[in-house]
Amino acid sequence: MKVGIVGLGFRMSNVVNEFHKVDPEFSIAGYVDPAPAGLPNLHTFGIEPGDAYTSLDDLLKNADFDLLMVGSPNYLHLEHVKAGLEAGKRVFTEKPVVINEEQTLAMAALVRQYGSDNIIVGLVLRYSPLFIDLMHAKQQGQLGEIASIEATEHIRPFHGAFFQRDWRRYEKYAGPYILEKCCHDIDLYQGLMGERPVRVASFGGRKSFTPDQEPQGDFNASAELYHTKPSGWSSTDAVFTSDADIIDYQTALIEYSGGATLAFHANLNVPDEFRRFCVIGSKGMAEGDFVRNFFRVHDARSGDKVVSTEYEGNAYDGHYGADALMAEHVVKHLKTGSPLNVSVVDALEAGLTAIKIDEARKKRSVIDLTESWQRFDQELGRMS
Repeated sequence: MKVGIVGLGFRMSNVVNEFHKVDPEFSIAGYVDPAPAGLPNLHTFGIEPGDAYTSLDDLLKNADFDLLMVGSPNYLHLEHVKAGLEAGKRVFTEKPVVINEEQTLAMAALVRQYGSDNIIVGLVLRYSPLFIDLMHAKQQGQLGEIASIEATEHIRPFHGAFFQRDWRRYEKYAGPYILEKCCHDIDLYQGLMGERPVRVASFGGRKSFTPDQEPQGDFNASAELYHTKPSGWSSTDAVFTSDADIIDYQTALIEYSGGATLAFHANLNVPDEFRRFCVIGSKGMAEGDFVRNFFRVHDARSGDKVVSTEYEGNAYDGHYGADALMAEHVVKHLKTGSPLNVSVVDALEAGLTAIKIDEARKKRSVIDLTESWQRFDQELGRMS
């Protein structure tokens, strides 16, 4: 398989290496990026800075490849995915697919025009062993009817500092934080429910990465802790005094169409981090943690623990092992047409949910999503 790349950052270089592990014939026909931060990670491919194409149009016209891989900043995804589709290419795009409701509707129109099978999305957690086991517990009837979910995505201070320094600190480039970082989680629980949200509310702000919280004395803002994770394009060294406009903690409340609820909490400054869920149904309760590597199911009537799984490996290695599994599934899909665990429509639905969650936070109101879903379905061609 030959690919062309637009946006060769750290994340895309990791994805490319996972694809190459699965497909030894994987090769890079060319790339477009004025500042390719991920290029040093691709030394085995023999590509150099001088091999870059001057523009995406130049790449599409002059390079021979099967799949366009989009790893550019989020606000450019719509433009780059559209260009690839118009050139007759299949496209793999990193999450989130787009950054706002207007772009969501425009991408839905592209899905209608070119078909969902031509746009593949890197929402990797749908491929994680923990989520597969959670879905299995539901399908086996161990949970019964799901009533409520409690979930978190908490990241350590060094990771939170990365968001204050990287281009993702600006909503104009990345979209709101709950979209950029937590669209995985929102997608997982919508996938579990098999339902769209009907109402959302949210609260949050900034309390950790602010000037008054900047460490003083021997432990100052330039300490190694806050610069552990490198950033590339449009980055800053400032952590507590950066010009970031994203928030650093948020709580969201979601009501699904069947009446079940989700309470979701994100925080960027959690020293002993965890990314866990508790799903409570009429017949049982499922708990899991992607970081602490466990999954349990308890029967509601007997109280017995009916499933107890401890996962092997490093929880931080490639999205808890999901990167490698996603690459395996995507390569197989491209070669044989086998189904994927997540579709571009799933990704757009999760993204729109996150966008409306942050709108609710900003407006300090409960938002009804009925009209948004109607417009979305119209663009997809699901309504007359």
